[in-house]
Amino acid sequence: MTELNNIALKILSNGKGILAADESTGTMTKRLQSVNVESTPESRLLFRETLFSSESMKNCIGGVILYDETIKQISKSKKTIPELISSSETIPGIKVDTGAKILAGSPEEKITEGLDGLRVRLKEYYKLGARFTKWRGVYNISNIYPSKLSISSNAHALARYSALVQECKMVPIVEPEVLMEGNHSAEDCFQKTSEVIKKCFDELIIHNIDLTGIILKPNMILAGTNANKKISGEDVAKLTIKCLKESVPSEVPGIAFLSGGQSEIEATENLNLINKINDTNFIMSYSYGRALQQSALKFWSKDTNNTNGTQAVFNHRANMCTLAAQGKWSSKLETN
Repeated sequence: MTELNNIALKILSNGKGILAADESTGTMTKRLQSVNVESTPESRLLFRETLFSSESMKNCIGGVILYDETIKQISKSKKTIPELISSSETIPGIKVDTGAKILAGSPEEKITEGLDGLRVRLKEYYKLGARFTKWRGVYNISNIYPSKLSISSNAHALARYSALVQECKMVPIVEPEVLMEGNHSAEDCFQKTSEVIKKCFDELIIHNIDLTGIILKPNMILAGTNANKKISGEDVAKLTIKCLKESVPSEVPGIAFLSGGQSEIEATENLNLINKINDTNFIMSYSYGRALQQSALKFWSKDTNNTNGTQAVFNHRANMCTLAAQGKWSSKLETN
């Protein structure tokens, strides 16, 4: 068992999942403004530190994805943020892409950038305490998208990123996200997601990636946000598992789903349904941002000094997600 495999398993074993707290300054500013809190380095740190020092970090959160600003900040207890996270036996991670830009040759689509200078940045992040990383490729979906160009370009970038990360002794999260926006059917989502994931693994194999030392972060198979026909949670689970069984090599230790615009309850319920029928060897867990933080953020915004109250809201959500990662969640537990 490799060291990278050990890290991946530590992040996802025993129902643990990943807190995606890697919102860029621009995104975090929008989130804070939506709850009438001024966005400053101090306010962004205060909210994140409130979550990172909560009780559920020990039992529920196996890894935290940080943003460049956050990994370099110092907590109130004078620990660095990676030290604060590690004190709960949780592994610090870092987002390393520099965002999705217009794809030359297909201006309606995006390519994720950030490979230039990445080797140097990875060494710095490793010294700061990061042991895993994240890079997100995004794919539009319609009757003509994602194009072959988008699928190939993003798969190639994800593979080059993964090779640099593993060279630096960190675990790459490979995140090919087929977006929910659109009026596509769940069947379309299944087809396009399968194509995207298969191409990613073709490239990862060409780049000699140790597949036992990565975590895949895909979307669930859902109908588009404007689709005429939605599907049941049971069908989401069946199609998602079918897609992953047919597209992901068996060496991959774990899959951490993104919430991709689902509500907190939807993301929890669908993960639970997936785990109730998971007949694969993959650990299937969560890597949620909004679906772990939104209720806590709303509560915190009313009184940013109410640390205990905010942590209680976050602990509940994290506990629900961890139960779902074991197929043990039920809607009754949401009100207890």
